[in-house]
Amino acid sequence: MQNPTKYAQQIKQKALELGFDFCGISKAGFLEEEAPRLENWLKANQHGKMQYMENHFDKRLDPRLLVDDAKAVISLLFNYYPENKLPEGEEDIKISKYAYGADYHHVVKEKLKELLRFIHQEIGEVVGRAFVDSAPVMDKVWAKKSGLGWVGKHSNLINKQQGSFFFIAELIIDLELDYDHEIKDYCGTCTRCIDACPTEAIVEPYVVDGSKCISYFTIELKENIPVQVSGQFKNWAFGCDICQDVCPWNRFSKPHNEPQFNLNPNLSEFTNEDWEEITEEVFKEIFKKSPLKRTKFEGLKRNILFLG
Repeated sequence: MQNPTKYAQQIKQKALELGFDFCGISKAGFLEEEAPRLENWLKANQHGKMQYMENHFDKRLDPRLLVDDAKAVISLLFNYYPENKLPEGEEDIKISKYAYGADYHHVVKEKLKELLRFIHQEIGEVVGRAFVDSAPVMDKVWAKKSGLGWVGKHSNLINKQQGSFFFIAELIIDLELDYDHEIKDYCGTCTRCIDACPTEAIVEPYVVDGSKCISYFTIELKENIPVQVSGQFKNWAFGCDICQDVCPWNRFSKPHNEPQFNLNPNLSEFTNEDWEEITEEVFKEIFKKSPLKRTKFEGLKRNILFLG
């Protein structure tokens, strides 16, 4: 006998046991409201050189094309807000807080797979796939539809209890479950994120021109950084947290409980000089399990030189 309420409760309980902070469930279907938004964003070339954003347009908008006969999208939030932060003064060379420890793709994916195994053991033959920022899934939209928060003016998901320093992950499965509902937007008249962005990447509330974002320049862009943005990076060498740091909702952020996301001890002593003089050998040693691998040694050197 199918029991959508019981199954949903079991899944949410297990998600919390695995270390996820929040879990919400929405009905899998076509994202009608998002289709024109995504199309306009791509047409305006606000994805810059991130060509992969143009791929799988249909799959991005309909999870049933990723998992046959999908019924539910289970959205999960995993906190990465650190207890110990690197210095973030005006002169300090900075990296995004999500990159302090191990690469989240691997850490969170393992927990997702465990959740899927639990569903198989407790509920039975369920077809499903796990996603962590690695496939054409509009994770913030699904998290919003699942009632986990609202998408703020900086385009990040904001959770009312704990702010926005979260990784978002999904399980898309062919099982009917009890579904959650969206909550309202609590940004109000606040424009702190828009006012604080040094490259003016938040071109209007809720619209980020990805090709102007410091994270894009320092992580996604593989070419030289355009000279016209010189002097605007506020010393961010990998990623950027400015729009989240100024958000009033992040006063509710709490330190995470995942040892693998703790600040790499080698990094805690890093000075600007260490960043500027880093060798490939040191880079490979310190960042072998880190998201910084994505930019590669040459990319990091380029970014640090650009900060000048």
